[in-house]
Amino acid sequence: MLPTPSKFTVVAGSAEGPSHLNAFDNALLVAGIGNLNLLRVSSILPPKAQEVAILEVAPGSLVPTAYGSISADEPGLVIAAAVAVGLGADDECGVIMEFSGRCSREEAAHTVETMARNALRQRERQPARIIVRAVEHRVQSIGCAFAGVALWY
Repeated sequence: MLPTPSKFTVVAGSAEGPSHLNAFDNALLVAGIGNLNLLRVSSILPPKAQEVAILEVAPGSLVPTAYGSISADEPGLVIAAAVAVGLGADDECGVIMEFSGRCSREEAAHTVETMARNALRQRERQPARIIVRAVEHRVQSIGCAFAGVALWY
């Protein structure tokens, strides 16, 4: 079992690439997490986890990350990805919601914020703070939009 993360960083980026995978990789680089091994996780933020603006882990590290991403190869198409972190009381776990789609940054951000509020409500918690990060990308050839919450130690 991995230790429980004590820090989190919210990131987002978008980019083009010569293939869908290269576009995804380039979006990760723009988001600042392109040299890490992401372990995709579901949507719970550990209690007392502290938000840190800049991720400070060694390249190649295994980093639990909740994320949404979308890639497309239709020139002119607008795509977006967003994450929201819903925080309640410090001693309670928070929630992380991810979304991606063929929509604007604003639509993606609204969607994840609503989902985070609903997830907290389902847990009978009042939101103390909702953190939202979203990115939009207009596809030129092959593009990707990525938003995530990296959990670390």
